[in-house]
Amino acid sequence: QVQLVESGGGLVQAGGSLRLSCAASGRTFSNYAMGWFRQAPGKEREFVGRINWSGRSTYYADSVKGRFTILRDNAKLTAWLQMNSLKPEDTAVYYCAATSGTYVYTDPGDYEYWGQGTQVTVSS
Repeated sequence: QVQLVESGGGLVQAGGSLRLSCAASGRTFSNYAMGWFRQAPGKEREFVGRINWSGRSTYYADSVKGRFTILRDNAKLTAWLQMNSLKPEDTAVYYCAATSGTYVYTDPGDYEYWGQGTQVTVSS
């Protein structure tokens, strides 16, 4: 089991920044690639980005590429989603997730463990 807890969400104006944290406990954090997803009301859960186990490889959805950055520190058992130049359409509940797979998975079904989510609201 891996337990994940997100934090750092809140209300921000368009153009602003937020950093979300995902704190892990349980099994060895470095065994897992970490993904970030988001879900807006009435919409399906959407892939945001992913970082591999070492932190050397990242992959982002086109909608956030160049604005969002995923980082991790295995010693601190933590991953982060740095969000810059936020837009109202980024408003959603953001989730971190862990997968033991080695491919660049973008489907939520490929992730084994999930956090509870944190709300991000971007006002115009």
